Amino acid sequence: MMLPKFLLLLALLCGTAAWADEMANPIHAQLVPKRYTTLSAEIAGRLERLTVQEGARFKEGQTLASIDCALQRSLIDEARATLSAAEKTRSVQKRLVQLNSGGVLEAEVAAAEAEKARAKLNSSQIVVSKCTLLAPFSGRVVEQKVREHQYVQAGQALLDILDDSALEVEFILPSQALAVLRVGEQFQVNVGETGKHYLARIVRIGAKVDSVSHTIKVVGELHNPSLELIAGMSGLVTLVPPKSDHAIKTVEP
Repeated sequence: MMLPKFLLLLALLCGTAAWADEMANPIHAQLVPKRYTTLSAEIAGRLERLTVQEGARFKEGQTLASIDCALQRSLIDEARATLSAAEKTRSVQKRLVQLNSGGVLEAEVAAAEAEKARAKLNSSQIVVSKCTLLAPFSGRVVEQKVREHQYVQAGQALLDILDDSALEVEFILPSQALAVLRVGEQFQVNVGETGKHYLARIVRIGAKVDSVSHTIKVVGELHNPSLELIAGMSGLVTLVPPKSDHAIKTVEP
């Protein structure tokens, strides 16, 4: 019974030693934004205006683009007129019923027509609201995919944007690191573009080990990120496995 336990312990020690040798080498990492997305047109039409260009900053709720919606706005006017007429008809039919001069069925039909007209107005207003593209968060424009006055289709990509207020550090570790890796552990990353070290901590560990490479993705968060850092920069992270506990030691690359 003692032999299997000894072999298991020996295997674990060998695995940790192999991981320690691999961790002695710097680990490549990349800075990525917490939030980034591609904004697309929700309706087809001529791109009337783009208010931002590549690299520009914007605020949450700011108008980034607008599509020519003259036709859709005219449909709102038509829907309002139809609703006004339907409301008057309903009012007349209701009064006739009160005076015993009209049928209940006619009054109910008039009421239904009024509700139908109101729904049509609401629908037209929703369509027009999609003519303006608003920023879902504050950030910067990564790429402008279209030009003003260009005709765009519904679903066509217009802008790539990101939130650079908080950057994360992504890197890949051997799956053996899961034995000692802990969320909250601090480390330093040496960013190549600036030549400086920055303090960070592990905030997430991947949910799945890659079955081919036997690696796991690790995500760290920078403490008080400097304004000189931008998404896409890369650097080196060096982690040293523990000797007697389960804490990751930090060393500079």
